[in-house]
Amino acid sequence: MFTAQMEGSGRKIKDNAADWHNLMMRWDRLNEDGFSVAANIISMRRLQTDQLMEVNSSPPSHSPSAALQHTVGAAELQEECCKLQDAINKMVAVVSKMERLMASQQGIQQLEEFQFGVEGRKFPLCHSWTTKEFEKSTRALLAAFSQELRLKQRIVQEIAHTPTSELCMVYLSCWLHQPFIPTKARLTLEALLLETGHRQL
Repeated sequence: MFTAQMEGSGRKIKDNAADWHNLMMRWDRLNEDGFSVAANIISMRRLQTDQLMEVNSSPPSHSPSAALQHTVGAAELQEECCKLQDAINKMVAVVSKMERLMASQQGIQQLEEFQFGVEGRKFPLCHSWTTKEFEKSTRALLAAFSQELRLKQRIVQEIAHTPTSELCMVYLSCWLHQPFIPTKARLTLEALLLETGHRQL
């Protein structure tokens, strides 16, 4: 069983692993919230398109009412876009915290190399990993979430202005399935939690 009397670098590594878990949970909640908002935006875009077609096909006497409905829809759409941007801003904050965790892990590795040389200490700080293995794992996690953030930022820029419903559904699917955060990233987190004693072997 993982010792409860870990100090120094080992304690910091364990704390960082817990932070990674919490940040990824936070990301997942934001992703779910953002998906719901993105789906609303797509539905409203379709409604706006239908309204515009109705305006163009209606006799002149009916146009003012339809145009007013379209204007109201535009305001509601803007509100949903703001909500999606808010979700992205919070995701940016999550990735910023991940970057700080990465910098912390790099600092631990540099300290270990200073104290014990390039090969590191003879006995592992946790179950079996060296500090280099912790650094490699956290680097992979940060790279995955950074790439996914860039994709989502692009989606936010495009989703309200996409001309076709097919492309809208592509954006929505990308948001939901997060192609840059594969199953391997989740397994990396689980390995990190196992190694640091947050999960039992």
